[in-house]
Amino acid sequence: MLLGDHLHRIGNDIVAAYLVVTDEGITIIDAGLAGHWKDLQRELAALGRPLSDVRGIVLTHGDTDHIGFAERLRRETGIPVYVHADDAARARGTEKAKAALASAGRFRLKPTAGFLAYTVRKGGWRTTYLADVVPVQDGDVLDLPGSPRIIGLPGHSPGSVAVHVPAARALFVGDALTTRHVLSGKTGLQPSPFTDDPARALEVLDRLTGLADVDWVLPGHGTPWNGPVDAVADGVRAGA
Repeated sequence: MLLGDHLHRIGNDIVAAYLVVTDEGITIIDAGLAGHWKDLQRELAALGRPLSDVRGIVLTHGDTDHIGFAERLRRETGIPVYVHADDAARARGTEKAKAALASAGRFRLKPTAGFLAYTVRKGGWRTTYLADVVPVQDGDVLDLPGSPRIIGLPGHSPGSVAVHVPAARALFVGDALTTRHVLSGKTGLQPSPFTDDPARALEVLDRLTGLADVDWVLPGHGTPWNGPVDAVADGVRAGA
């Protein structure tokens, strides 16, 4: 799905991953669920680009609904998979995520059932953890198409990050926030459920204020957001 210049989405408002498409190659931001592999292939075919044009994957964090096809793509193509050092063990499956049920919030039957059904349909039960990752840190600019820059946003997980790609005028935020609560169906800027440290997750959003070249704020769950990036932190706190 084309969003803007150099910017495509696979998946939907329930679970999404993104492609930064340039003449030099393609960078993937997050890898959704295992079943999004076919969505990736369809998107590349529509673009007329081979799998070999993918140069790397950047994970916003190491949860299973963000690493879906990453190991398969890494094995088949040899590309690097980048994740913050504090989430490397989570992405490898050697350290499990906290249950974080206290941050789950209210739920409604229909959206919760829809999230679970979609997760099953897209193979969320058969996640393959990463055998190898490249650890990154806050402030790193990666040698990938679009020159993605890592912005540390610990809270949802210890190594949760945003990924800023000025070439696509995009800020990928993973689960640092959401625009659609997967359990309640509530829309708009708000905290993500299942967050390890909710207070810290809200506090660090101020790191996004003042960023230039951002037209798109892109969460892992929910619709893309086109408001001013300087309004994100207060908007999420108001939606808490």
